Amino acid sequence: MSDAYWDAFFELHRDLPREGPGEDADVAWAAEIADLKPDARICDAACGPGADIAALRRVAPQGHVDALDKVAGFVEQARARQGDDRNVTLSVADMSDITGPYDMIWCAGALYFLGVTEGLRRWREALGPGGVVAFSQVCWFTKDRPKAAVDLWADYPEMTDVAGVAACVEAAGYTTLATRKISDHAWEDYYGPLDQRIAKLSPGASGALTQVLEEARTEAAVWRAHRESFGYLLSVVRPNAV
Repeated sequence: MSDAYWDAFFELHRDLPREGPGEDADVAWAAEIADLKPDARICDAACGPGADIAALRRVAPQGHVDALDKVAGFVEQARARQGDDRNVTLSVADMSDITGPYDMIWCAGALYFLGVTEGLRRWREALGPGGVVAFSQVCWFTKDRPKAAVDLWADYPEMTDVAGVAACVEAAGYTTLATRKISDHAWEDYYGPLDQRIAKLSPGASGALTQVLEEARTEAAVWRAHRESFGYLLSVVRPNAV
């Protein structure tokens, strides 16, 4: 993608509350499955603008959250959001270089950049004893896959179904403790503000911005029309003993 495209992309996504579907209930569920302690050490990998940091702090009120993202603008937005919380450390960093040790690595919708199996293998050494990874991954929920949905995800040929995600976890040497689908409400928490941003930027848009806006419109429309066929699966996984 050209620099103009990415400039337009970040113009659209500037100041959005989150960079993908999710809700506080997802964090609370994952923490319960992991039996997370109040003083847990947590990494929010690819934290975006920090949408999940407050929820992570609530499940570990005496713990610490290290939140990181490669995009400096997102980290600055997250920093403004968190204020002076001494139990949160924000940094511009690559999630492939996590060191830990952590009781939980939380990764909302971004593990696919590394690959589920490869990413989990990389993170194994960053987990403390009994530590878990909680990640959401786009996948197919039905065998019937509408053409519009297939076209939307054409650039991600590795996309698989629920069983395929579990197989990737197993291949990494982990066990899946539990899974659940990201809810429709969580998707609308992302697409609602995005819709408003598209409407604001559309008048007078041209060039790369026009392309980015149309892609975002299409993405939201396809999910709303075919939400039963694909979405995000939230998995809580733990490395097998060696």
